Amino acid sequence: MLIYAGLACSKGDRNSGKRFDMRIVPVLTAILVCFATYLVIMERGLLLSYAGVAPAEAQEMAAKTALEDKPAVSVVAIKSTEQPVARGIVLRGQTEAFRLVEAKAETTGLVISQPLRKGSMVAKGELLCQLDPGTMEASMAEAKARLAEAEANNAVSTQLVAKGYASETTAIARIAALEGAHAVMKRTEKQIEKLKITAPFAGLLESDTAELGALMQPGAPCATIISLDPIKLVGFATEQQVQRISVGGLAGARLIGGTELVGKLSFISRRADRITRTFRVEVTVPNPDMKIRDGSTAEIFIALDGDKGHLLPQSALTLDDIGRLGVRAAKDGKAVFYPITIINDSAEGIWVTGLPAEVTVIVVGQEFVIDGRRVAISYRDDAS
Repeated sequence: MLIYAGLACSKGDRNSGKRFDMRIVPVLTAILVCFATYLVIMERGLLLSYAGVAPAEAQEMAAKTALEDKPAVSVVAIKSTEQPVARGIVLRGQTEAFRLVEAKAETTGLVISQPLRKGSMVAKGELLCQLDPGTMEASMAEAKARLAEAEANNAVSTQLVAKGYASETTAIARIAALEGAHAVMKRTEKQIEKLKITAPFAGLLESDTAELGALMQPGAPCATIISLDPIKLVGFATEQQVQRISVGGLAGARLIGGTELVGKLSFISRRADRITRTFRVEVTVPNPDMKIRDGSTAEIFIALDGDKGHLLPQSALTLDDIGRLGVRAAKDGKAVFYPITIINDSAEGIWVTGLPAEVTVIVVGQEFVIDGRRVAISYRDDAS
């Protein structure tokens, strides 16, 4: 009985050990699963580092694999090649006569010449107004007589001094009188010259010359003359704009009537306007037929040093995930984003920089692809 009882106890202990072993295995398994889950979720970076793979690289590889597995997106693209860009500054201004002068009287007298009508062409030195000499002719005759007398007295005085019959003082007085007579003669000649008012340069009469019989006083206008060939284009540049231009640069303009002009930048003011803080800029352009009038409104374009860029349709522009302006291009059959800088805008499209010299730009469908996505490209002409 004792033996039987002992065997029973021994058998009970073995069964109890087996039941214990069966309980501990699921617990250990659960602990291992929880630990593995913790490592994968909470310590993913440490686990990937231990495996020799960086987290960013792993995500990139996963995203790349996912993109490659997706079907290609159909897009429309154009091939663009870098080319020189015409850049410039646009100013609002007007045309201005190259010269504009009021020919005025310098002495008093009545006009005795027939008037010239406005619109007439005059040559340099052409007579505009002739004034009545009045007593000027008598003054000239008197001056000539006094000059002749002074010359004769001086000659006699010189001979007497040489022979010892006259003193040096007498000779000096005769010389002074001769010089005075010459001065009166020159002054009278100058006064007579002022009786003729002539054109200081070749140009166009903007007003009638003084009427026959009109009394002219010093400063009274005889006529207004303008020179329109060449003609000036005048505009005003801001402080930022004036730093980018220089005298001698190529410039042009478009008038209200559509006439286009080409010339060179001839003047940049060194002094700013006190009110507008702008600088006067002048462009000189030829006007041989004088069809361009003084005071016409003009849109002045001053060229800057040219850059290179791509001419693209504005519809090709898009934004990336962080809000940068750019375009989507196709490279090796995949979409890629290029940030760009706009340098000029024109009727044909928009000029941009920041792209390779030759690039395939997606113009339709760029909003439906991201970097790395495979694309199926259909090409169109640049002009379409």
